[in-house]
Amino acid sequence: MDPLDIMTNIEKVTPYFQAIFSAEAQEIIGYEVLGRFQLENGDVKSLGPFFRDNTVPGEYQLEVDKVIINKALTYYTEEDCSLKLFINQHADLLLEDQGESLLELFLSYVPRGLKLENIVIEIDEHSSKEGEEFLQHLFNYYRTYGIQLSVANIGDAGTNMDRIGRLNPNILKVNLEILRQSYEVAAHQDILHSLSILSRKIGAALMYENMEASFQLQYAWRNGGRYYQGYYLHKPGPTFIDIHHAKEILVEKFQQFIRYEKRKLHAIHQFTGMLQTRLQAFISKGHNLEEYDKWLHSIADELTNISFRMYVCDENGFQLSSNILKDNGKWIANRTYKGKNWSWRPYFLEHVMKMSMEKKGILSDLYSDIESGESVRTYSCLITQNRFLYVDISYEYLYENQDLL
Repeated sequence: MDPLDIMTNIEKVTPYFQAIFSAEAQEIIGYEVLGRFQLENGDVKSLGPFFRDNTVPGEYQLEVDKVIINKALTYYTEEDCSLKLFINQHADLLLEDQGESLLELFLSYVPRGLKLENIVIEIDEHSSKEGEEFLQHLFNYYRTYGIQLSVANIGDAGTNMDRIGRLNPNILKVNLEILRQSYEVAAHQDILHSLSILSRKIGAALMYENMEASFQLQYAWRNGGRYYQGYYLHKPGPTFIDIHHAKEILVEKFQQFIRYEKRKLHAIHQFTGMLQTRLQAFISKGHNLEEYDKWLHSIADELTNISFRMYVCDENGFQLSSNILKDNGKWIANRTYKGKNWSWRPYFLEHVMKMSMEKKGILSDLYSDIESGESVRTYSCLITQNRFLYVDISYEYLYENQDLL
C-alpha cells in the first residue's frame, strides 16, 4: 500500500488482536496488538510492511502507531480486560523522545482502569544497536511503572546473546518459522536450545511465535516454552476471544507429548541398563589395569554394532588410553588422544562426581560430534575408584532405535 493512502485515510487504521497462550493453564494470558488497514471491500491488510519500510517517514509511522494504540487501549479498557497487552515498538522511533510520549499515552488510560503492569513493550532484537545503552536506561525507567519488556525475532544466526542479557527482558520471543525450513534445521535447533538456557539464566519467560503446526508446539513445549502464539492456535481478529479458546487442543497435545517423552525416557533407561549389564564382566577385569587399549578392544568386539569410539579417562578428565575407533568395520587405536584432557567439556566433571557417588552409568544428551558432525550420545561408567569408561554410540544405532534420538 502507498503510505500516502494510509495517511489520508488514517481513520481506517485499526488494531487486531492475536491471542497468546500459557503452557501452565492452557489459557489466554494476553494479546499482541497488530496494525491493520480496512480496505473499501471490507477486507483488512496488515500494516507490517508499512512499519518495516525504511523509506516511510518516521513521523508517519509514529502517527499511525498512535492511532492503533489508542484504539487498542480504548477497546481494552472498555472490555475491562485484565490480561497482558503486547505492543510492538520500533526502538529507534521510541528513542526519539526517550519514550515519553508513549508513556504519557499509557498514563492517560490509567484513570480508565489500565494497569501498567499488564503492558508489555515488544522490540525487535536486531533494532537500534547504536542506541543500546539509551534503550537499557529507557526500559529500566519503564520498569519503575511496572511495564514489562519483550525482545522479539530472536532465534536466528544473528542473535546477540550478550545484548539480550544486558536488556534483561521479561520475555524472550522466539520465531519458530525457521523450523519449517529444511536447511540448517539442526543448527537452528541448537541456537533455540541455547536461548532456552539463556532465558532460565536471566529469569525471562520463553514465548514461541509463528506456530503453524503441531510439531512446532511440541518443540516449544519440550524446550521450555511458557507462552505460545500462532495461527495453529488463533488467527488475529478485531475482538478478544474466550480465554479457554484452545484449551482442549493444548491439553490433548500435551498429553501426547508427555506420553512420547515418557516412552523415550523409558527407552533410555532400558538402554543404559542393557549396557551396564553387558559391560559388567569387562569392568570387573579392568580394575587393576594400567594399559587399557587391549581391554578396550575386547569391549569393542562386544559393542561393535552399538559404538564407534571408546576410551578411558581418570577422574580429572585426562585420557589414559588411546581412542579405539571403528574404521571400515575394523577397530583401530589412535594414540594421539592419549593424555588429552576433557574436563572443559560441559557437564564432564559433574558426571564424574555423579558416577563416583551413585556407582551407575550415565547416558549423555544428544549432541553433535566435533569430528564427524553427526548426532551421537556417550555412555560413561565407573571402572574403578578414579577410572571411567566412555563409549560413544553411533548415529546408525540411534537411528535404528528412534526413541534414543
